[in-house]
Amino acid sequence: MYRPLVGLMSVLTVLCTVVVGFAPAAAAQDYVPISGSGSTWSFNAIDQWRKNVQQFGIKVNFSGTGSTDGRNQFYYGQVDFAVSEIPYGEKDRNTIEKSPPEGSFAYMPIVAGGTSLMYNLNIGGKRITNLRLSGEVVTKIFTGGITNWSDPAIKADNPNLALPARKIVPVVRSDGSGSTAQFTAWMAAQHAPIWDAYCARAGRSTPCGLTSSYPVLEPLVAQDKSIGVANYVRQAQSEGAITYVEYSYAKNAGFPVAKLLNAKGYYVAPTASAVAVALLRAKVRPNLTQDLSQVYADPDPRTYPLSSYSYMIIPTVPSAKFSSAKGRTLADFGYYFLCEGQQQAERLGFSPLPINLVRAGLDQVARIPGSVKKATDISKCNNPTFSADGTNTLAVTAKQPPECDRRGGPAQCTEAGVPVKAPTKAGGPAAGGPAVPGEAVPGEAAGPAAEVADEATGGDRAAAASASAVPVSVDLPQDDGTLLVVVAVVLLVALVVGPPMVARLLRKSGAQR
Repeated sequence: MYRPLVGLMSVLTVLCTVVVGFAPAAAAQDYVPISGSGSTWSFNAIDQWRKNVQQFGIKVNFSGTGSTDGRNQFYYGQVDFAVSEIPYGEKDRNTIEKSPPEGSFAYMPIVAGGTSLMYNLNIGGKRITNLRLSGEVVTKIFTGGITNWSDPAIKADNPNLALPARKIVPVVRSDGSGSTAQFTAWMAAQHAPIWDAYCARAGRSTPCGLTSSYPVLEPLVAQDKSIGVANYVRQAQSEGAITYVEYSYAKNAGFPVAKLLNAKGYYVAPTASAVAVALLRAKVRPNLTQDLSQVYADPDPRTYPLSSYSYMIIPTVPSAKFSSAKGRTLADFGYYFLCEGQQQAERLGFSPLPINLVRAGLDQVARIPGSVKKATDISKCNNPTFSADGTNTLAVTAKQPPECDRRGGPAQCTEAGVPVKAPTKAGGPAAGGPAVPGEAVPGEAAGPAAEVADEATGGDRAAAASASAVPVSVDLPQDDGTLLVVVAVVLLVALVVGPPMVARLLRKSGAQR
């Protein structure tokens, strides 16, 4: 009599197991909590990923204390992993920080992105969202050489904007940060005389090179962490302020970022595709850290010069403070974000890792003590950069920038990707022109809208992208809300359909008897 009921319940159990996928396996792993600290540049991505994996029983605590502090905490064994944009051993102000013993740790790429120039500037009470800046102008702004938005050098970048005579407030990081290291490395490589002269005034030895601790002189203002500089700029009373910060923060704040002049003479925003194209020129060292010197001078017109990627510092040998159980948790977290987590990168304001870095990262995951290697299957990864022939899809499909974003082009682009007909006056709209070029939609970031418009008006040119890699898939599904919806539907169907089916089976069984 009860066999049909047992059979039906078995079918439902199997169905739920298939839908949920990883859940039973996760419970069997007996995960233990792990903790990490470091980069605020990549914090928004890590924070989302750690929330995603909670449903699998994986608990990850992460504190965005800055790259320098994260490396120090990892060195002293205070955390299980760190996240940084700069490796151990980089010379900073004639000193080299202590690093863990060679062979005891490794670098694992986690996410790419653009260090953006978030700003707060209005014309006639309406926000400017199509600002363009050259590298020399940016360097002079952040070294006190250009102090007013009406400066002729800024006007040369923005011929169709009547910029206000407002004081510029450059906002920098007060804490040791990978963002500062990336930004100053770019200035040192591209505009060394300006950067060195500023460092000399600040009492630093020259050549200054990169530094994770920004020397602060007037008119610069220093704020703590990425969220601190972003929040300072976004305040109504901070009109005229500009900062360097990962694009994710500007996007979340709904604030515009400047398009930066690249080596080909085009002003480009830090979109996912612009970062993907730029990083084709990144040199990946044997330890997986990055050399960005060729990225800065990339002749491809689609590139964003301040592109880079962040990496996690992971242990490769067990210790009294890092058990195999912790290693299993950290490894499965790594398997998740290197594959499925990359699908969310662009939505979060980042750029997903290319195929070669994902493969290399997964090789590093296998080195974590306690790691359980996952099966290999590229088809299950669904990374937007992957393609069947191994090229970077985002880079190949990236559109050419419009001519109105070319320096010396016919006119300056609005946010909608079309030329401005006439200069916009500080007191209101120009005759025949839009009310305000690229007026932002309340509550939305200017960057994504500009990306859609610019890519819609540009042309195609394939990038010379090549990557020899065999990525691996993981057993962890992406958590974009779909999983919970499917589970809910399955349970609802089971509740609605199950009882009538059971009743019919019972009646049939009784009749047969």
